[in-house]
Amino acid sequence: MGAQDSFEFAQEFQGSTGTTSFTMIWDESFASWAYYGVRGQPTAILVDPSGNPIIGWSGFFDQEEVLELAAEYL
Repeated sequence: MGAQDSFEFAQEFQGSTGTTSFTMIWDESFASWAYYGVRGQPTAILVDPSGNPIIGWSGFFDQEEVLELAAEYL
């Protein structure tokens, strides 16, 4: 999870949405955006434990689809 505003904003977002089962990634350099090909928000990328992308979504996406696919890799 990331946000382009500030680390504090990202933490508040994570806390307010109850998003605790996913690791928040904070990268002020945006190197992770370049690595994963992120061009804007919202973007969701399902990655394996080594950080390799499995599938990604740009724009709005179906949260249930993301969660179902993530459960397959747990």
